[in-house]
Amino acid sequence: MATFSYLAYFPVRCSSNRDSYDPNKQKLNNIKINGTSTKSTTKQVEAGVTTTFTSVASVTANGYMTEQKVRQNIPTTKQSVDHFRQGIAVEGGVGYRQRVVIRSYEVGPDKTATLESILNLLQETALNHVWMSGLLSDGFGATHGMMKNDLIWVVSRMQVQVDQYAIWGEVLEIDTWVRASGKNGMKRDWLIRSQATGQVFARATSTWVMMNRKTRRLSKMPEEVRAEIEPWFIGKQAIADDVPEKIVKLDNKAMYVNSNLKPKRSDLDMNHHVNNVKYVRWMLETIPDHILESHQLSDIILEYRRECGSSDIVQSLCDPDEEGMLIEGLKQQENRDMNLMNGFSLAAGILEGGGFLGFEKQPLMYTHLLQINGETKNEEIVRGRTTWNKKSPTTPFSSM
Repeated sequence: MATFSYLAYFPVRCSSNRDSYDPNKQKLNNIKINGTSTKSTTKQVEAGVTTTFTSVASVTANGYMTEQKVRQNIPTTKQSVDHFRQGIAVEGGVGYRQRVVIRSYEVGPDKTATLESILNLLQETALNHVWMSGLLSDGFGATHGMMKNDLIWVVSRMQVQVDQYAIWGEVLEIDTWVRASGKNGMKRDWLIRSQATGQVFARATSTWVMMNRKTRRLSKMPEEVRAEIEPWFIGKQAIADDVPEKIVKLDNKAMYVNSNLKPKRSDLDMNHHVNNVKYVRWMLETIPDHILESHQLSDIILEYRRECGSSDIVQSLCDPDEEGMLIEGLKQQENRDMNLMNGFSLAAGILEGGGFLGFEKQPLMYTHLLQINGETKNEEIVRGRTTWNKKSPTTPFSSM
């Protein structure tokens, strides 16, 4: 496996629990701060119910609960139900299922969920799964044993297959679980289905390895960490583990090149690295508009190589496969208005007539590369491959 240092930090969707009861909530008035009991309390009576608010200051790492942990309310034991996140334990208690609603800000112009939204939901449910396990430490997805050994999870490969995109307001159920991957890795899988019909909309799988947080080098899995996570492994797959086809590295001869991409402040996570969902956005922006209008993404494979920082200048490369090349050539011919047969455009006839030559009905594939423009050499961030199917006339809200 190639050495890389891409950090997989995840955004967390916040929700208020001020007026709800959580059985896992700590008794704040019993928390000791630097060896003393916190007795600074305020009582407020609302509708006949007395509520006690306790002031809790941040503490040093001396074994006592910090204000951050109090606010996050991270469980210290395994939970079977997460009322606030609408999550439950499945698969005999080791899998996780969460119910979500597609929000207005998670859909695109066609009122269906964007790929970025899907990726964010996958990340969120993965974190919530670890949250319910009772293994979550201070790190994002890191167990107690990992924090003790200065280890973090990094994703090396991810694949998402989409059969149908959820629509605005639709309720989804997302299942996620983990399984073994060699001696030092782990795989995490997902299934996304419609809560109303039970139809599976999408499948995803990912491979994770451990990295030392300080040295930024890949690490073996300590036995104490293995003992933590092995009881959670499930022997099933969302996507078959076929031998992955190598994604070729593109060069500057690629058909589409988008250079001088500079990360914005909003693109960064709390560790000042570009969030992985932003990578996908940079990739998809190189796909021609006419393909985005007539096709929808059905499969994406990502192979991560290294991190991207706030000061890096990124270049996005994209190249179609042979069938895509042919369609692009016909599109350019149409744009040049090269009409044949008494004003009939051969390109338009093929593209708009459903592909009477046959190739237009086949999925289109594009190879992608994000790289950092360096003074001496360009360093790879992530390689990718996307597959696109012709949009169905019955696609919800489709203009086709």
